[in-house]
Amino acid sequence: MNKHSYLRAYMAGIAVPTPVLLVVMTAYTVFRLIYHFPVPVERFIVFPMAVVPNAWGLWNVLFVAWRRHVPLSLGLHGVLLPILLAPLGLVASGLLNFSIPGFATHAFPVLGPVVLIVYYLVWKYVVGFLNRVLGLA
Repeated sequence: MNKHSYLRAYMAGIAVPTPVLLVVMTAYTVFRLIYHFPVPVERFIVFPMAVVPNAWGLWNVLFVAWRRHVPLSLGLHGVLLPILLAPLGLVASGLLNFSIPGFATHAFPVLGPVVLIVYYLVWKYVVGFLNRVLGLA
């Protein structure tokens, strides 16, 4: 099962954030349309919906390609991804004139480490499991 290992790695990577984003978009749609939630993220939602799954897939491809040369565990490799995605999200929000709510800037010192821990656990256990199932580990 050595054929198309990078394609399998890409698919294992996108398999995690895609259903999560569908749940998030469904919840946002319900809050926006039923409860009239006043935050208009329609302009900005394209970034996480388009970039995040592709970034996860490509990040997993990089892990599979570099695992023999760079001795880094999958969990630590996954922790580096939000460090790259966060500045991209800030630049995208600035370009789209989407203001980040004040509570988000105040919650960052607490949520930042929580996001890193969640990324570590998801990459180590969920993406690692998918890589093992697909014969990539």
